[in-house]
Amino acid sequence: MELSAGIKASLAGRYASALFDLASEAGTVSAVEGDLENLEAALRESAELRALIRNPEVKRSQLGRVVAGLAAHLKLSPLTGNFLGVLAQNRRVGDLPAIIRAFAMIAAGQRGEVAAEVTSAHPLSAQQMTDLEARLRAREGRTVKLKSKVDPALLGGLVVTIGSKRIDSSIRTRLNSLSQAMKSA
Repeated sequence: MELSAGIKASLAGRYASALFDLASEAGTVSAVEGDLENLEAALRESAELRALIRNPEVKRSQLGRVVAGLAAHLKLSPLTGNFLGVLAQNRRVGDLPAIIRAFAMIAAGQRGEVAAEVTSAHPLSAQQMTDLEARLRAREGRTVKLKSKVDPALLGGLVVTIGSKRIDSSIRTRLNSLSQAMKSA
């Protein structure tokens, strides 16, 4: 499996790569990927949890108990639970969002997929997502796994991020470009 140099070089990438290797050996990549998606959702929904994992005043032992309780509550696989324990011991739980993103990229790359995030001003319909996925698949030449996000500040249009590439057709960006052009004229 070929990983980008950026993933290999980053701390999150090294942790994600180690977790992926362990999950591959155990045959539990899908289960771990599902666990990480659940963790990502929990982090997205809870500002308190996000603040806690980044708080340097929380002791390792306390953080270990928190992640153990979180693993039990979310019914995470033993491998994912143990991994969270290692992150707590190494004071790296704050890097969890980046580790989750890196793991998803590694897993998608292994399956021959590319992960893409589409941000829109309003939620996209199922048909719009299907159409966008088909266009991106034609552009990239491989399966595209879309993840959608809503950001009302875009005003309209889309911002699509595929790996390190960004396609920005948002109205906000167009207005900013027009504003800059008018200032320099």
